[in-house]
Amino acid sequence: MEKVPGLLISHIATVAPLPAPALELFTGAAQVAAVKKGTVLLAEGSRCRHIWYIENGACRTFHTKAGKEINTSFYFENTFFTNLASLRAQQPSVYTIQTYEDSILWRWQEDDLYRIYQQSPDIVAFGKLWLEKMLIEQETHNDWLKVNTPEERYQSVLTDRPTLLQRVSLTQLSSYIGISRETLSRIRKRTS
Repeated sequence: MEKVPGLLISHIATVAPLPAPALELFTGAAQVAAVKKGTVLLAEGSRCRHIWYIENGACRTFHTKAGKEINTSFYFENTFFTNLASLRAQQPSVYTIQTYEDSILWRWQEDDLYRIYQQSPDIVAFGKLWLEKMLIEQETHNDWLKVNTPEERYQSVLTDRPTLLQRVSLTQLSSYIGISRETLSRIRKRTS
């Protein structure tokens, strides 16, 4: 079994601390793999069957519209992620999940999660709280896109997610913010 990184243990504890037996059961159900940059973890139109945790590296979600990739999320170290609608409702995914950098990922398969849910009420409680947290994050992101102007979105990236500026191309950042690259360039000139 892989050595469980301290960041994973502390991240789990921020959602719902797991007693040692439940933590061992949860981490023991994961598969850990080094994954190359550009690997598709979930293709648009496929059904999601996993939850991932990034020990090292980065992933992104995007969909394609009129031949252009529209980035919807970026995930970095110490983050859990999945396509919740596809996983829970057993629907085809409306976006692709892909590694953005060479990454070390922990992956829990849907059937294994259900198996360990049967074995541990602590893991069930953790799962419910984690899903709730994830839904809140998604809703917050959707509200961010609806309520803020492009300039306000860029300013919030500067303030709240500076990692994006260091690790994501301007083209991908502009699609994430919901504007063209040219508009992003104009906003950057005005704010610098």
